[in-house]
Amino acid sequence: MSDLPRKAVTRTAKLAALPLGFAGRATWGLGKRIGGRSAELVARELQQRTAEQLFKVLGELKGGAMKFGQALSVFESALPEEVAGPYRAALTKLQDAAPPMPTRTVHAVLEEGLGAEWRELFLEFEDKPAAAASIGQVHRAVWHDGREVAVKVQYPGAGEALLSDLTQLSRFARLLGPLVPGMDIKPLIAEMRDRVSEELDYALEAEAQQIHAEEFADDPDVVVPAVVHRAEQILVTEWMDGVPLAEVIADGTEAQRDRAGQLLARFLFSGPARTGLLHADPHPGNFRLLPGADEDEGPEGWRLGVLDFGTVDRLPGGLPETIGTCLRMAVTGEAETVYELLCAEGFVKESVALDPDAVLEYLLPIIEPAEVEAFAFSRGWMRTQAARIADPRSPAHQLGKRLNLPSSYLLIHRVTLSTIGVLCQLNATVRLRDELAEWLPGFEEPDPA
Repeated sequence: MSDLPRKAVTRTAKLAALPLGFAGRATWGLGKRIGGRSAELVARELQQRTAEQLFKVLGELKGGAMKFGQALSVFESALPEEVAGPYRAALTKLQDAAPPMPTRTVHAVLEEGLGAEWRELFLEFEDKPAAAASIGQVHRAVWHDGREVAVKVQYPGAGEALLSDLTQLSRFARLLGPLVPGMDIKPLIAEMRDRVSEELDYALEAEAQQIHAEEFADDPDVVVPAVVHRAEQILVTEWMDGVPLAEVIADGTEAQRDRAGQLLARFLFSGPARTGLLHADPHPGNFRLLPGADEDEGPEGWRLGVLDFGTVDRLPGGLPETIGTCLRMAVTGEAETVYELLCAEGFVKESVALDPDAVLEYLLPIIEPAEVEAFAFSRGWMRTQAARIADPRSPAHQLGKRLNLPSSYLLIHRVTLSTIGVLCQLNATVRLRDELAEWLPGFEEPDPA
């Protein structure tokens, strides 16, 4: 594999094989059961084979296929446990792993972007990638001034691959829908398509990352590596060690999970208020937990490292005040006011009339984390919410279908859902209300003065 598989017919065939493979394995499983093997054993083997194929195809293709897999992976906590188990390892693996580009391809991109003497810019450069993602891979190196750096190299043909994959995935979005109960897959894919050009533009990414790095430079809780150098398909930033959030999810202590969850929530809401930008790719591969300088301080002194600013939402005034006001009014049970605000913002179309009390009843379980001093996020809670909204027989499902999501809220909605998914994977107890009160416009009661 010289770089990203770029021929549309090749990528299309691989992606099309996913739903066919699901159906084929279901037939295989039926045959095994008829042959006398227990349904439980066959189901477990069936799920494992499906998870392996899903990772193999999405991971090998990188591009939009892998990006979709990363987005999907944060929602595995919504799946029933008997289904989620075999998928969890495969989907989580997508968050920071993929087959690497050949070394000669990496060198060719570096030569094109940095010049024939590119090696002179580095005191050291590791050919083996430290991480691989959807449109590029990262190499560890030492810059000519002695700083340890991360060199992100974009895959040749990444743009073409992204568009091709997302187009193909949208064609069988319905088949993928059951993987995330209660979530419409098609708008997720469409929104990813709309942001392809931004994702590929390392100049925009460098600008967004440097804004965050400068704003959080002296922050006691959040660390963002500074930008060192940029070329068209190359981005060099300061290196950051730390414990990947996926490892905290898998093996972290309760204190580490709670600390990671608290800082993740803090970054989600403080980022837009402080920088006018919303980090819009909150899967665990983009976060690290960094031990504090004082070991005696324990997890309370740990900080959150944030990577990858390729997708951001530009919010010059921070998060919309309507979100905070609606949330505050919903918590205090003011159904009519909440309904009026939702209508004014376009969440309820003019042609639709809903019962304000029914809308509030629909929202209350979702906003439960904002009602209490500390909320214990869990896969069980996430599954309950997903099942409530996904069940076609439930009033919540029927009402949800009549609500509208304005385009200006699309990315905010996805980022919030994704972050909640990660908090549930962490099983973190988080003082979310504290973060909302400090950073979300409109959540606190206006000062009468």
